[in-house]
Amino acid sequence: MADVRARVDLKVGAKSDIDAEILSFNGLNTDKEHVALIFKSADLNQEIPLVRMHSECLTGDVFHSSRCDCGEQLEETITKMGEAGGIILYLRQEGRGIGLYNKIDAYRLQSQGLNTYEANRKLGFEDDLREFSEAAQMLQALNITKIRLVTNNPKKVNDLKAHGIEIVEIVHTAAHIKAGNANYLKAKVSYGKHKLSL
Repeated sequence: MADVRARVDLKVGAKSDIDAEILSFNGLNTDKEHVALIFKSADLNQEIPLVRMHSECLTGDVFHSSRCDCGEQLEETITKMGEAGGIILYLRQEGRGIGLYNKIDAYRLQSQGLNTYEANRKLGFEDDLREFSEAAQMLQALNITKIRLVTNNPKKVNDLKAHGIEIVEIVHTAAHIKAGNANYLKAKVSYGKHKLSL
């Protein structure tokens, strides 16, 4: 059974002007240091909060890589939740669960013509090794069992439901198309069945 370890106020977003709280947890299934961001305008007593599970992407979130849309999705969600409230579960599952170095190896294969899923398979991995039981534990530690989920990914929906979280609405993010990520986004739609309008 997970519980909250610590919670600290901070400001987030591109201009560091959005009030939030960052939470750490005890009792998660693994030793991964997942965190939650709770936006100050969020009323945790509201029946159904807006929630996004965002898997860590160093290249996209920090370095604004042209190869993905992760950083843009994160910033879109921070902006939206800064206005409307909500919770981001930031999950340490780099590269759809294969890790940073393996993701860089996959980038090399993508440069040779494979898409993101084909590259993972070439390296001996499944399409998506992430699992979201710990995200469900984090929500349950906050006494949340019903959410409105911000995602384009049906795997996230199905995994959370399987771990006892009721999803009453799915809120899609925009399609963040830029030079270098068109094939990546197309692969997310065709292989991962993401709900994106390209």
